[in-house]
Amino acid sequence: MLMQQLQQATDYIRSQTEVKPEYGIILGTGLGGLVEDIQADKVISYSDIPHFPISTVESHAGKLIFGKLSGKDVVCMQGRFHYYEGYSMQQVTFPVRVMKFIGIKTLIISNASGGLNPNYQVSELMILNDHINLLPEHPLRGKNEDSLGPRFPEMSEPYAKVLIEKAKAIAIANDIIVHEGVYASIQGPTLETRAEYRYLRTIGADAVGMSSVPENIVARHMNIPVFAISVITDMGLPDIPEKTTLEDVIRAANKAEPNLSLLIRELIKS
Repeated sequence: MLMQQLQQATDYIRSQTEVKPEYGIILGTGLGGLVEDIQADKVISYSDIPHFPISTVESHAGKLIFGKLSGKDVVCMQGRFHYYEGYSMQQVTFPVRVMKFIGIKTLIISNASGGLNPNYQVSELMILNDHINLLPEHPLRGKNEDSLGPRFPEMSEPYAKVLIEKAKAIAIANDIIVHEGVYASIQGPTLETRAEYRYLRTIGADAVGMSSVPENIVARHMNIPVFAISVITDMGLPDIPEKTTLEDVIRAANKAEPNLSLLIRELIKS
């Protein structure tokens, strides 16, 4: 069933565009501005693609954009899916599998996250070098499709070290403050309590969010190298609690977006 659905989605996309992307990009909450840098060849609404979910979250436009970025062919998801929206993990990660089928060789993931490391500040960037999966469902649960990847994927390098080093060099060259740390993924949609923030920091997380890890797992299952980066949109410091709204998150993401876009553009160029 999965393979048939993937083929149907792929066939439809190929009937709409001849672009064969090298890079897949997933844009998170409030981070859709990178599409303005893409020389778009074709824009496809998620609702038109067979078996594609439809994003229900504000600021997620729900479009698949094909074109060139920094001279390279890319496909960009302007808006992603979350487990808390009611989708299964297989639905959440279906677009990553489709991107593999249409040719991507590298996946770039961005997200908005809450900072747990007291050395971070709002609107700064954090490159993911590892993650902690606290989601209640796993995208590889069930019968394994051996043609896609192994039953037990190896996860000692979930995020490609060579891409991390390139991104850090780009940040230094452009005077961009960037951290490197561990991302914890939780179900949501509630934000964390003070005790939960304390727990997450205790177990080694530097930032927390509600996405990215399922996409990473499925990409690594298919042997796609992944680079992922978080925008710190609020701080989850248990002893200095602050109330956060979606508007606050989007405002902080918008402030960080120029630096994020520059870093992704230069990373793809390199």
